[in-house]
Amino acid sequence: MGGSGFRGFVPWIIFWVVAGPSTWAYAAGGAFVAALILLLPLRHHRTVKLLEIVSVAFFGALTIAGLLLDPGQLEWLERYSQAISSGILALVVLGSLAFTPFTEQYAREQTPPEVWQRPVFKQVNRRLTLIWGLVFAACAVLGVLSQQMSTGRAWLNWILPIALIAGAFRYSMWYPQQVRAREHPAPAA
Repeated sequence: MGGSGFRGFVPWIIFWVVAGPSTWAYAAGGAFVAALILLLPLRHHRTVKLLEIVSVAFFGALTIAGLLLDPGQLEWLERYSQAISSGILALVVLGSLAFTPFTEQYAREQTPPEVWQRPVFKQVNRRLTLIWGLVFAACAVLGVLSQQMSTGRAWLNWILPIALIAGAFRYSMWYPQQVRAREHPAPAA
């Protein structure tokens, strides 16, 4: 997943960094604005991705909830907003395996159309999408666990999720290179 894949995560990163007790509504609003900004200018240059649509819908719904509902009704959302956002991402990413894998939508921007139907291209993107889905699911579980514990919240809510996401980015860069090297070995000298 290249630079455009990272761009798709910008609203989610804004939300994860800003969201907390009494700030989740601001985080949702900021993420919603970022999602709209990232979506609108790109619509004319490439296809809109599933992640971009989900970002606008999810953060738009959170923003509306924050504006219209009584804060007392949303205490659970305040506590679990980060876990919920990770869970939504896990569902979307893993669900994309039934159609066009999440990472394939970005990989198509960097590969010629004749590669898109090759089994190895499909296999790489299915594996990368599975990795990302499992990472987001793990982050959701860690977020729920962090709300159940009185100590170690920083590890469960920040350190481990950041390590998992960084690992997924690294794997997303490493794995396709390894597959390409196997498919097209360098000539012996």
